[in-house]
Amino acid sequence: MTKRLINREIRKSLENKEFINVGTCDFDGRANVAPKFLLKIENDYIYLADYVIGRTWRNLKVNPKISLSTVNMDTLTGYQINGPAEIIDKGSEYKKLVEEFREKRIQLSVARVIEGVRTKEKHSTFQTAFSEKVVLFKIRVEEIVEIVPSGELKRKR
Repeated sequence: MTKRLINREIRKSLENKEFINVGTCDFDGRANVAPKFLLKIENDYIYLADYVIGRTWRNLKVNPKISLSTVNMDTLTGYQINGPAEIIDKGSEYKKLVEEFREKRIQLSVARVIEGVRTKEKHSTFQTAFSEKVVLFKIRVEEIVEIVPSGELKRKR
């Protein structure tokens, strides 16, 4: 049995996030970092939704390498998650994932309304007004770099 790269601690660090920072680069070396909607984690795959469809998408068309970044605030441990991304923009897998994205958008809207009522603080918008146009990225996790508070790096491949 193959050991999974996405262990319990990394999964915990990701599961409660709606968005994650994603780094890509074109072949001219021009870097781009942008937040993307974290759709789901399945085995050693991470699925993201992109409703902007801009530089991240253009970069991945020519260079599929991607890097995600997150921090576990309980342990102050950072994770850099690296691997190739597949663009999913049509077909049956796309339709299934778009439905999952729509459901998560509704859940996020409901959570924002409840939080606003509970805290009596206004959000600029309670609704998650995302574009109906969406592209999905399926990242195959090949490497995880753990960055502990002492500065030590631990690589897992």
